[in-house]
Amino acid sequence: NPNPNPRIGLIALASDFTIEKDFINVIKDRDIDFFVNRIECYNPLTSENLIKMSQKVTEVTKDILPNQKIDCVAYACTSGTIAAGYNSIEQKIKVAKPEAKVTTPSTAAIKALKKLKIQKLSIFTPYSKKLNEEVVEYFKKENFNVTSNSYFDIESDIDIGKVDQNYLYEVLSKIDLKDADALFVSCTALPVLSIIDKLEKKLNKPVLSSNQALIWDTLENIGKNNSIQGFGKLFLTN
Repeated sequence: NPNPNPRIGLIALASDFTIEKDFINVIKDRDIDFFVNRIECYNPLTSENLIKMSQKVTEVTKDILPNQKIDCVAYACTSGTIAAGYNSIEQKIKVAKPEAKVTTPSTAAIKALKKLKIQKLSIFTPYSKKLNEEVVEYFKKENFNVTSNSYFDIESDIDIGKVDQNYLYEVLSKIDLKDADALFVSCTALPVLSIIDKLEKKLNKPVLSSNQALIWDTLENIGKNNSIQGFGKLFLTN
């Protein structure tokens, strides 16, 4: 390897408008090499369809620089990791890239919440009622106290990506966090990252999102996580 930069491999949903842009905004100007492949996504977003999608993880990972070492592979689907299970995703990635560390938004979110010592959580998701409940259940199983929950009830990933950022800010900035230590906004397709700073100022509490947690944990995994300004309190904790 003539280039000593650490390599990130990102698996993005075929229909995601947001994740690459978010990654690049955080890692630009840093000595990091970034490679992306996309995975076919089945709508509506249901557990069954998310598990079906995960069956292609090994081949999609293989196609990120075949036979070359990747330092960290990020699987960019929150509900998809919850549906299939982290161990299943990790196993499938390691078939293709045995040396890679593996991160996902849901596991990264747990790490991030622990890092910020957060116990009581308000959760916002864009998903259908059923998928929203599965996400809430996941955080409860991980011993977080979910103080409140709201959701958009959107069934298609492509529609989630089309949610207007100003509208999203309006909705999220009105969430009542009086009983919560923080707000977690689920889904890699939602354009949350660039409004996190503004939301934290308005809500006066930490705000975490799928992409923010995923990018933060990816950088932790490659030892490149020195403080980064502009993307919320999480990135200032190192």
